Amino acid sequence: MKILGIETSCDETAAAIVEDGTRIVSNIVASQIDIHARYGGIVPEVASRQHLLTIIPVVNKALSEPKLAWQDIDGIAVTFGPGLAGSLLVGVNVAKAIALARRLPITGVNHLEGHIYANWLNREKPPVFPCLCLIISGGHSDLVLMKEHGQFEKLGRTRDDASGEAFDKAARILGLGYPGGPAIEQAAKSGTPCFSLPRAWLRDSHDFSFSGLKTALWHLAQKEEILANPSKVADAAASFQCAVVDVLVTKSIEAAKGLGVKQILLSGGVAANKLLTERFLNSSPIPVLVPPPHLCTDNAAMVAACGYYHFQAGKISDYDLDVVPSLSLG
Repeated sequence: MKILGIETSCDETAAAIVEDGTRIVSNIVASQIDIHARYGGIVPEVASRQHLLTIIPVVNKALSEPKLAWQDIDGIAVTFGPGLAGSLLVGVNVAKAIALARRLPITGVNHLEGHIYANWLNREKPPVFPCLCLIISGGHSDLVLMKEHGQFEKLGRTRDDASGEAFDKAARILGLGYPGGPAIEQAAKSGTPCFSLPRAWLRDSHDFSFSGLKTALWHLAQKEEILANPSKVADAAASFQCAVVDVLVTKSIEAAKGLGVKQILLSGGVAANKLLTERFLNSSPIPVLVPPPHLCTDNAAMVAACGYYHFQAGKISDYDLDVVPSLSLG
């Protein structure tokens, strides 16, 4: 069963075809990073207009690269939330138009659920339930218990800044540019985590908080005159990265032990951070699955994979499918 996935929740215009929920047939992503870098962050109106320009060429390329025709497609899966309202509207309306014109079933996919399903792609063996899912993307730091396909229980979330947002803001403080995650990681390679920065453990819950860490970095940058010294910038980046990783890894492993899950699944753009994945793989007594970096960031293959399991469960959306920008999971 071949599913066409469409993803436009933020600033990537993506389309992909996935067979039977696991095998990637094509995976096309048109990034807007260069467009938004000049502003130091994503401008929603600019993002939605760029989606309008690129969505049809991207969908056509997803079909033409593997030399498929529309009659080879069995269904369409599209992200309907959470995300930027204008961006989501482009993907959802294009998906509905194609589904109507080609008489194909359509299913709406929660973007966060889609990230989790990146762990099903191109694997010989699928993940084993129950799983603890750590979703760490630009606006989300969520811990979710996945009992079966489509069965989620939210355990914890970010109370303020998500880890991805914190990386972006930290990079801005240190003058490292956008996007912040890769910029911090690159700078940290030549630094040492020698600065003392706080960790918000929130021991009474599975929640996360990174706002205080970001503020502490700002005060450190002012006090130590870090921006005037490249080596200090590298050390500050390494210290900040280490603080974020410490909290994400420690709290996730503690939760996994307490719940008795069989695997930990990482997903979302921050999961592409090498220090994070190394710490998980080296310190967790529970098996950890991590998608390759290009499947951690926003893509349509994960949406198509999730859509396959939706169709298997009979979850078909009507043509009145609408966007839900503040959608949650579990």
